[in-house]
Amino acid sequence: MLNADLPEPRPSLTNPGLIARAVAHLGQGAGSSADVWRKLTDSYAVDLDAVAALLPCAEPEPLWLTVRAGQRRRG
Repeated sequence: MLNADLPEPRPSLTNPGLIARAVAHLGQGAGSSADVWRKLTDSYAVDLDAVAALLPCAEPEPLWLTVRAGQRRRG
């Protein structure tokens, strides 16, 4: 995690289109979504919710959620 008292402020990315382009560019050389996230937040001040909406979810929903939802419909 970066120190909040940076000697030089990072450029801000607030436009969703620009964030998407930055994520696509950084994703070309990254091994995972975590690498893209780290590179992006190391280089820019961004809306983290906007970035999270662009990156794929790393973990699928647990299997038990599907099973439980099916039980409620029958019950």
